[in-house]
Amino acid sequence: MGDMPGAREELDRLGRALRAQLVELINDLTPGSDLRLLFLDAPRIVDWHEPLRYQYSTSSFNGERPAHVSAAESVSRAAALLGSAGWEVAISQEGVGGGARPGPRPGSVVIGRRDGCRIEIRVSDHRSIVYFDGRTPAMALYEPEEFQWPEPARTAETVTPGYVLCYECDGLGWCPGCGGRGWVYDKVRGRKNCSVCHRDRVCLICRGAAQLAISLLSPYQRGYYPELG
Repeated sequence: MGDMPGAREELDRLGRALRAQLVELINDLTPGSDLRLLFLDAPRIVDWHEPLRYQYSTSSFNGERPAHVSAAESVSRAAALLGSAGWEVAISQEGVGGGARPGPRPGSVVIGRRDGCRIEIRVSDHRSIVYFDGRTPAMALYEPEEFQWPEPARTAETVTPGYVLCYECDGLGWCPGCGGRGWVYDKVRGRKNCSVCHRDRVCLICRGAAQLAISLLSPYQRGYYPELG
């Protein structure tokens, strides 16, 4: 799986810029927030279609606006900070989640877009908590690589005396459904767990041995080997 030239460097650059902008916003709008909880350390896979796409993102970070600052002032300040930093800014009125009570509450969302990155700042009208979300664009970092089906662990020529090739995997050893990957391609999600091995990766009958001892075969299993009589 080869690297896409310059892709990781560009994604890392966007990730650093996103974090720096979030830190500035958090420090200004919710001073005293614990920035150790702002997790943007490594990109994660967000699209499992080939080629896989990676993204820096943070789950909702929250801080508390000062008691003397109103929700409207926080919204105005957030929009001004993003605008002065060169972000395209939009403000929408919609429900803001969080807190003990279920369901959204009235509030505003400040949305900033720049270089494919997106920042959302959610300000509740009735609570002092401010929520921050940020993410970079999703980018492919590696060239897609065609899966090579593994060679069988055992063949008719290499099976141990007193054994037969596993009837489930025919000597492969790995799961015959996914070839040892633990997953298979899925049109909608890109990948899904293998329904044959359930991510065990090896054949569930021989547990990876690729062969079965004749003396231990059950009557049902012997039915797969008519040559045994």
